[in-house]
Amino acid sequence: MSDLLLRIYHRLPGSARSFAASMRGLYLRSWRYGAESEELIDAALEREQWSDEQWQRWRSERMAHVLQRAATHVPYYREYWMQRRRNGDRASWEELKNWPILSKETVRENPLAFVADDCDPKKMFRERTSGTSGKPLDLWWSRETVRSWYALFEARTRRWYGVTRGEPWAILGGQPVAPVKAQRPPFWVWNAPMHQLYLSSNHISRRNAPAFLDALESYGITHLVTYSSSASLLAREALQVGRDITRIKVVITNAEPLFPWQRQMIREGLGSEARETYGMAEIVTAASECAQGHLHLWPEVGWFEVLRDDDDTPSRAGEAGRLICTGLLNADMPLIRYETGDRMRPAEENSRCSCERRLPLIGGIEGRTSDLLIAGDERRVYWLNPVFYGLPIREAQIIQESRTLVRVLYVPAPEFTAKIERTIVDRLRSRIGEIEVKPEQVTEIPRERNGKFQPVICKVR
Repeated sequence: MSDLLLRIYHRLPGSARSFAASMRGLYLRSWRYGAESEELIDAALEREQWSDEQWQRWRSERMAHVLQRAATHVPYYREYWMQRRRNGDRASWEELKNWPILSKETVRENPLAFVADDCDPKKMFRERTSGTSGKPLDLWWSRETVRSWYALFEARTRRWYGVTRGEPWAILGGQPVAPVKAQRPPFWVWNAPMHQLYLSSNHISRRNAPAFLDALESYGITHLVTYSSSASLLAREALQVGRDITRIKVVITNAEPLFPWQRQMIREGLGSEARETYGMAEIVTAASECAQGHLHLWPEVGWFEVLRDDDDTPSRAGEAGRLICTGLLNADMPLIRYETGDRMRPAEENSRCSCERRLPLIGGIEGRTSDLLIAGDERRVYWLNPVFYGLPIREAQIIQESRTLVRVLYVPAPEFTAKIERTIVDRLRSRIGEIEVKPEQVTEIPRERNGKFQPVICKVR
């Protein structure tokens, strides 16, 4: 949504904002679900009992298809292999080890070069994520890929936890569904076609907590999808105001690790168990937590490798390392040996779960904690990536030094102007409120030892 449309949207009454959300919901539902969805869900649940041999055969065949298609129909990879052949290199593209490590920045620079040349991006679903650099990463999915992904999500999250998409559910997220200066509810919109209540995590506070809890009750919400930090914050405020929530069956967390203290807070404040999931818009890997507390990988989504931090050799058994994934689900924009920016700790060899599902286990995901900003009225402000959407910058970092000062480090692209700086300031203030925002042009964002940097750093505690 453009800045102008967002300002117009925020001037609408709550019912009109919900109408706009419902129109968007109709569009999303048409992409995500179809007549084949229930059959895809049942098939995903059935595959959970496959033997190791069945999984190995299926994944090997799918990998061969993806590598062949990438090498012959995807412009970036086709040129890569043609160049190797011109140089006399006869290494086989059928072997994954012969492919290079792919960085996010390479995809970000020319994403359409990774779309197969027999696909029309205009007829595909465009997904956008900013990753760790603050600059958007554009991705394209076919309708088949979209529906396959959401069938897996339905099977491995909702069905595991005893809920369905047909029930009223809620997202507690950072989309600006309500004006940042709003003092009275609604701090949410109702997306009727998808039975979804979208709650603004940026408006959670002690004063607003009763309104949030009233909304969850009045809409009959059975499950909540959110960041673990947002869920635990709402749970804490629910405890402080002395309210009991009775209808929520499960809180499904994503995008952040779920810590033990957060589980306990959610259990006490929202009256339900929290279950952790892992995934990314690039759909090259995914996992979800069973009732026994183990993270199970979704083998249909991707093939993973765990490499050492200082070179491209496999990490030792039980040692965490860089997570490198090859997507198996999206063969129309295949990402081969893609460096996710996360670190994984593999499970012990031959480990099994008492839930009796035969899906592989992982020991855990490391390095996914995203920071947040704290507004002057104590609101926690999440999901700041859209501040940089559509702007000519190479990378950016937001640092909150105090309750009155936020610094923004940015590396400009050639088309950057002074007007863009003002846009960054205005967008940040529209989310956090009136505060001093100090943009600072730099040649590079300082990295940590692992070569990454946090996109948001909050020094206010």
